[in-house]
Amino acid sequence: MSEHTQEIANRIKSLREDNGISIEEMAHALSRTPEVYASLESGEHDLTFTFIYKCAAKLGVDVVDLLTSESPRLKHYSIVRAGDGLPVDSPDGKKYLHKAPFFKNRIGEPFYIEVAYNEELEDQPIALSHHKGQEFDYVLKGRLRYAFENHIEEVSAGDTLYFDSGREYGMIAIDGEDAALISIVFRPKDEVIE
Repeated sequence: MSEHTQEIANRIKSLREDNGISIEEMAHALSRTPEVYASLESGEHDLTFTFIYKCAAKLGVDVVDLLTSESPRLKHYSIVRAGDGLPVDSPDGKKYLHKAPFFKNRIGEPFYIEVAYNEELEDQPIALSHHKGQEFDYVLKGRLRYAFENHIEEVSAGDTLYFDSGREYGMIAIDGEDAALISIVFRPKDEVIE
């Protein structure tokens, strides 16, 4: 666990307590047991982006508030230069760069994601997650295998996917090479942060 993970966990706990939300309520909103939720909130484990995103939605804050303790403030436009962005730690081996972290009232979360090839994962079931909303993925390089519940799709550079991210999905890099994609997570209208 990194120091940054502990800082995010502390922000989640503080906001939960400030809003009078119990551990049980948070656990229910995140589809976890209270024990698992409490261990994540304590910073004992690395936090996935999906976990942080769901916490932000339940707490009524922008995900960037949890990642940085700063609220987005840009209203007209945002430029993030090549190679820059807000890094998001992930225990699943993917590297995330948030590409518009300080644009206020975003209706989507744009990411550049690098997916490292791991030979051991090619013959394993793909780990699945879900979050409310929809997602658009554009493959920049390499090949990816996506699992949408029980359905498998393989995609290559130039391919796009648009899907209901409220249903379980996951992905891995295949064919012996790393992959990269642009992903935009669109939150439901009722979760847009003003």
